[in-house]
Amino acid sequence: MTGKVWFVGAGPGAPDLITVRGARLLAEAGAILYTGSLVAETVLQWATPQCEIADSKTMALAEVTAWLLDRAQRHAVVVRLQTGDPTLYGVVAELARPLDAAGIPVGIVSGVSSAMAAAAAAGECLTLPELTQTVIFTRLSERTAMPAGESFVSLAAHGCTLCIFLSIERIEAVVAQLLEAGWAATAAVVIVHKATWPDEVVLRGTLNDIAAQCRAANIDRQALIVVSPALGARFRPSNTTSKLYDAAFPRRFRSTT
Repeated sequence: MTGKVWFVGAGPGAPDLITVRGARLLAEAGAILYTGSLVAETVLQWATPQCEIADSKTMALAEVTAWLLDRAQRHAVVVRLQTGDPTLYGVVAELARPLDAAGIPVGIVSGVSSAMAAAAAAGECLTLPELTQTVIFTRLSERTAMPAGESFVSLAAHGCTLCIFLSIERIEAVVAQLLEAGWAATAAVVIVHKATWPDEVVLRGTLNDIAAQCRAANIDRQALIVVSPALGARFRPSNTTSKLYDAAFPRRFRSTT
């Protein structure tokens, strides 16, 4: 009789930002494999002292798969604990295939993405009425090539909110391609390094100066780049408000006035 392997999103870093379901599964798990280079060990506080815990940071894909297959034969609940949300820039599909082939049930538990955590840390909103209603999660092409039709420049040309993952070490290239896409050199940028961790850093600048700020702060990993026309909206006067609270906008539970 085999157990079930759960891919659990640990969230951005703070242990209390894991979901209630995720924390419950950690407490029930007989074995947990976590990404030690990215997941804060404090999240493991939800595990029991008897739980077998291993760090996958030195493992290749085949080793991770073998570990999960083996532990699923020994424990009713096995957790693969991943940073952020497992469905975003994770390898769930690659890891689930051999589990599916072996007849081992698989579950996925959502986690708070660093995109949302970064926006919250900076006190920003990713959308704003009549200014931007679209958010693009993307990255620069590097070792992992971008699919045809998803070049960074073409996506950036939409002018909406961009949450740029896995690209901070190439911040100069990010800036160059944003300028190529038509963004102004004075466009606002927010960098959030290790959102919700004790050593969280928030940098604010423009395309003109953000690369220099990152280099001065020695930020070259574990950081999200946010570029958006909505940045700083809290501090700008505006006559545009959400229709949600517009007295003239009819809603199911509120008549117009």
